[in-house]
Amino acid sequence: MATTTQTDAPPPPGPAAAAAKPKARPGDRVFLGLSRGSGIALLMIMAAIAGFLSYRAFLAISKDQGNFLTTFEWNPAGDPPVFGIAVLAFGTIVSSVIAMAIAVPVAVGIALFISHYAPRKLAAPLAYIVDLLAAVPSIIYGLWGAIFLVPYLDGLNQWLDEYMGWTYIFDKAGDGPARNLFTVGILLAIMILPIITNVTREVFLQVPKMHEEAALALGATRWEVIRMSVLPFGRSGIISASMLGLGRALGETMAVAVVLSPSFLISGHLLDPGGGTFAQNIASKFNEANEFGRDALIASGLVLFVITLLVNGAARWIIARRKEYSGANA
Repeated sequence: MATTTQTDAPPPPGPAAAAAKPKARPGDRVFLGLSRGSGIALLMIMAAIAGFLSYRAFLAISKDQGNFLTTFEWNPAGDPPVFGIAVLAFGTIVSSVIAMAIAVPVAVGIALFISHYAPRKLAAPLAYIVDLLAAVPSIIYGLWGAIFLVPYLDGLNQWLDEYMGWTYIFDKAGDGPARNLFTVGILLAIMILPIITNVTREVFLQVPKMHEEAALALGATRWEVIRMSVLPFGRSGIISASMLGLGRALGETMAVAVVLSPSFLISGHLLDPGGGTFAQNIASKFNEANEFGRDALIASGLVLFVITLLVNGAARWIIARRKEYSGANA
């Protein structure tokens, strides 16, 4: 008669086994401490900046005799002091929207060409040139825009006025050089183009080759592979790159100050000279302002700080809310 033997199951782990867990290595503890400390330091710096801006802005806004959000004037040295950000907010948003509308499609197209269409011998030099454009200082872009871009855009402005003037936006109400928000938007588009292109190109290069090869094996064309595999995978990267470019467009200072003819008037005619942005107004008026005037400029800087935070927060919320924007789920 056959007998069966039953092996005893190992005893459950007790406190001694739990206490025998391997200890973290010193390098891991150091790295954890540095990472955690860096995150805390970043939050403290952001809080310090926000606190400083808020305090100095409160000193100025409490003495403002107008409405800080709707006043079309900037005269903090007057008696009584009157200043507002309506014109600055309008100019900053309009010029940034123009820049994004021009730069994002072109940047995505260049990134696709470099990563999926251009021959290897052409892709590497072209990517290097784009990298060099990102390193050009802002003042160089401003000088180029004032000396070269403004005169050559007069013809484009006349063409837009003649054929697109019925849209009111491109109806040029007055004469003058092309020192307007439309020119600023084009210049900002050129400045943010390499930033968006570089980030988007790197994201497109990370697309799993198996996705593309599987689409090609099923008979998809090159464009269908890009539309079904590359673009869905790179959506989060495109959004992130666009937000980086938008952040530079919102805060650009010297290039805008050199090109734009500032005025505190809001006009729907984008081709008319004039307008203003937060950064340009701060750069042009800071040196000549008194203590109260600098507080007023800091108050406008606080608004720009809040706008930038809201824009980046909205981008992160969009990416987190839409799971299909994640490359892992493409």
